Amino acid sequence: MRNNLDRHLAAVRNLGILAHVDAGKTTVTERILYATGTTHKRGEVHDGTTVTDFDPQERDRGITIFAAAVSCDWDGHRVNLIDTPGHVDFADEVERALRVLDGAVAVFDAVAGVEPQSESVWRQADRHGVPRIAFVNKLDRAGADLDTAVASIRERLHPVPLVVQLPIGAEDAFTGVVDLLRLRSLTWGDGSDTAVEGDVPEDLRDEALRRRRLLEEAVAERHPAALEEFCDRETLSVGTLTAALRDLTRTGDGVVVLCGSAYRNRGIEPLLDAVVDYLPSPVDVPAVCGVRDGVDGMRAAVDGMRHAVDERRPADPAAPFAALAFKVSATPNGRLTYLRVYSGTIEKGDAVWESRTRRVERIGRILRVQADRHAQLDRAVAGDIVAVIGLKAARAGSTLCAPGAPLVLEPPGVADPVVSVAVEAGRSTDTDRLASALARLAEEDPSLVVRTDPETGQTVLSGMGELHLEVAVEKIRRTLGLDVNVGRPGVTYRETVARGVSGVVFRHVKQDGGAGQFAQVVLDVEALEEGFDFRSAVVGGRVPQEYVRAVEAGCRDALAEGPLGGHPVTGLRVTLTDGATHVKDSSETAFRTAGRFALREALRACAMVLLEPVVEVAVTVPEDAVGGVLGDLAARRGRVSDSAVRGGSAVVTATVPLAELFGYATRLRSRTQGRGTFTARPTGYAPAPATAAVTP
Repeated sequence: MRNNLDRHLAAVRNLGILAHVDAGKTTVTERILYATGTTHKRGEVHDGTTVTDFDPQERDRGITIFAAAVSCDWDGHRVNLIDTPGHVDFADEVERALRVLDGAVAVFDAVAGVEPQSESVWRQADRHGVPRIAFVNKLDRAGADLDTAVASIRERLHPVPLVVQLPIGAEDAFTGVVDLLRLRSLTWGDGSDTAVEGDVPEDLRDEALRRRRLLEEAVAERHPAALEEFCDRETLSVGTLTAALRDLTRTGDGVVVLCGSAYRNRGIEPLLDAVVDYLPSPVDVPAVCGVRDGVDGMRAAVDGMRHAVDERRPADPAAPFAALAFKVSATPNGRLTYLRVYSGTIEKGDAVWESRTRRVERIGRILRVQADRHAQLDRAVAGDIVAVIGLKAARAGSTLCAPGAPLVLEPPGVADPVVSVAVEAGRSTDTDRLASALARLAEEDPSLVVRTDPETGQTVLSGMGELHLEVAVEKIRRTLGLDVNVGRPGVTYRETVARGVSGVVFRHVKQDGGAGQFAQVVLDVEALEEGFDFRSAVVGGRVPQEYVRAVEAGCRDALAEGPLGGHPVTGLRVTLTDGATHVKDSSETAFRTAGRFALREALRACAMVLLEPVVEVAVTVPEDAVGGVLGDLAARRGRVSDSAVRGGSAVVTATVPLAELFGYATRLRSRTQGRGTFTARPTGYAPAPATAAVTP
C-alpha cells in the first residue's frame, strides 16, 4: 500500500507558467491542454477563446489578470498547472501561486529575451526555491535567436543554462528542433499537431554534436556521477544525462532550456516530456514545515515564530491533514477556496480547523478545477491542488488542517500597496453595496487594501498599480452594475532618517490611582540603508530584558506615522542606551508607551527625508520615435539607464517616479501613433522633491 501511494505522488507535477506579459504564457498553457487532449480546439488569446483567460476583462484586454488553475494528464502523470499573470500590477497573484508550487516553466520571448517582469518573477521563484525549466518561445518571429535569448538568461538571471535543443530553421522557416540528448530531429509540418521523429539533418549534424559535447561538459562539471562517467567513457549516456539534468534542476544548479513556437504548436510535446523528466513531484520536495499550534500557537506564529515548536508534515496521504489556502474567489457555484494539500486526505463533509479564526469549518464539496469549469471529487490527497466549497472564514494564507493535529503554515507574503484612488458610489443609495463589494474584493485579493481617510472621510482603495485598481473598479461595475466614481490615483510615500540624533531621553509617568506607570528610556537614532533595526546597549541590568522587548514593540508602533506627513517610516536604526525603572510602577505596557513616544520625539529632532516609489520602465518604440520618448521621460523626472535596438524597435530603460507615470500609456500611444508599449516594475523608493505631497 505504501509503495502504491508513493507511485501515485511521484506521478504528480504541480507547476506554474511564469513570464513577462506577452511572452506567450497563456498560449503555452492552451497548447499544453490541447496536446494532452484536455481540450479539442486550440484557444487563442487574440480571439478571446482561451480556457485560462476566462474573465471578461482578460479577454477584452488580451492579458492574464487572475491566476487560473487547470489539470491535465501526460504520459501517465497528472499535471496541475497554474497560468500566472505577467503584468507587474498582478505580481501578488504570482507570489501566492509560487508559494504552493513544486516547479515552474519560465517562458521567454526569443526576440526580447529576458524582460523586466521575467526578471521579477524569476527572483520570486528564487525566494521560494522553486525549480524551473526555461522555454524560449516565438522562434518563428522575425529577429528570433535562441543563442541571444540564452545569453540574456545567463547575464541577467545568472543561472547555468543547459540547452538541450537546437532549432531547425529560423524565423518563418522554423520547423522543429534537434533533441541533443538522443540526437534526433522533431519536426512539425504546417497544420500538424504531433511531432515527426527523424534523423538529425545533415547540415546540422556537426553543430548538434558540438552542442551535445558542450552540454555534457557543463553537466559533468556540476554533477559528481556524471563527472565519473564522463572521465571513464569521455561521453555521457542518455540515462545518465537525463538523471543529472533532473538533479541539477531540482537543486537549482542548472536550468534546462528548450525552445519552440507555442502559437504554431511546435515544441509543446518535448516541453511536457521535460516537465515529467526534470521537475519534482510532491515526494521530491522537502516535507512542509509549520508551527504546531496549541493554546499560544497562533501568537507564537505571528510573533516571528518565537517560542514556537516546528513540525514537518510529509507528503503522505495517511498523515494528518494539512493544506494551505492560496486563493479565494466568488463564483456562481459559490465561494471557492483554492487549496494545496500538503499532507493527509480530505473528503467531502469533513471538518477542518482554520488557522485565522481558530475555529472548525466543514468541507461542502471538493472540485477539480479547470479554469472556470469544475469536476466534483470525492476526496483530495497530499500533492493535490483543488478547490473546495463551504468554507466561510478561510482567506488566502489560511492553514486548514485536521482538528486533532493543528498546524500553522507560513502564509504567502503580501506586498505593500503603492497606488491609491478615492472611490465613491455614484448614487448615495448604493453606498452600502459599494462597501460590501470593496470588502469582498479585498478578501479575494489581499494586495488590495480598503480604508477610510480620517481627514476627508473618503473611501480609499490601494493596490499595486494603476491597472490593478482599474481592473478592481471595473469588476465592481460589471458584476454589480454599480456606478462608481474614482478620484485621481495617489502614491504611497515613505519617510526616512537623513541625519540621526543621540541621547533622546523620555520619561513616561502616569499616576491616576492604583498601580501607576513608570518608564524611562534613552534612545539613539541613526540612518540605515533600508528597513528597521533595533538594538540594546544597556548595561548593568538597568532595563530588564522583557522591558527591552517592550521598548522595541513601542518603537515599531511609532514607525506607522512619521513627522513629515504621517507616512510610514523606514531606513533607521534605534539603539536603547539607558533607562530607569520603578520597583512597583514599571511594566511592559509602560515601557512600550515610553518607546513609542520617545521615538516620535526623536524623529521630530532628526533630519527627515520624504521618499517616493520609483519604477523601472522599459519602453519599446519605433526607432524614429526615440527622441520624443526620451524628452517625455525627462519631463517626468526619468533617468535613462539603457537604450538598445531589438528586432527593429528601440527599447529604452529608465527609472521614473511612479507618480509621474499616471496616464503615460495614453501619452505614449499618442506620441508613437499607437505603436509604443511599456512595462514597469517596482525598484524601491527614492528621495522625493520638496514639492511632493506630504499628506497621507
